[in-house]
Amino acid sequence: MTARTYNVLFLCTGNSARSIIGEVLMNYYGAGRFRAFSAGSHPKGEVHPMALEALHGLGFDTSGLRSKSWSEFSGAGAPEFDFIFTVCDNAAGEACPVWIGHPMTAHWGIEDPAAVEGEGQRQAFIDAIRFLRRRIELFLELPLANLDALATARKLKDIGQIEGATSKAEAEQ
Repeated sequence: MTARTYNVLFLCTGNSARSIIGEVLMNYYGAGRFRAFSAGSHPKGEVHPMALEALHGLGFDTSGLRSKSWSEFSGAGAPEFDFIFTVCDNAAGEACPVWIGHPMTAHWGIEDPAAVEGEGQRQAFIDAIRFLRRRIELFLELPLANLDALATARKLKDIGQIEGATSKAEAEQ
């Protein structure tokens, strides 16, 4: 019997940093069990160069990454998502498209590393990668086949409130 592959979408406003990082990490750590995508409500049109540099420097494949609109994933022919994670507070507060299949959603907000300028920017990206990696590791440990929808929703919410959570994510307790 073949194990199920879950589709995951990471959302942010600009789809240039945090959601891209989520896509890369989930595809790497969840390979075979999860297929990840990312999008933004108002995409910047390019991936932040420091996101690419930090990911590449840690050994992740960054080829083919691009900033894209969530409209690519809300129409006919789009993948049906099982999980959608917002990783920025702005995207969490926006009216999202109606997603086919009614996926489980959670807010995993972390601070925007692209908002940091100058010397500390690289470290801000490394921290964002670390925070998202930990959330993804915890998510991958969940026995999804054995949890009901309510328990899964609670676990996803709890994951969004661990170290590095934005104040909006922490307030959702």
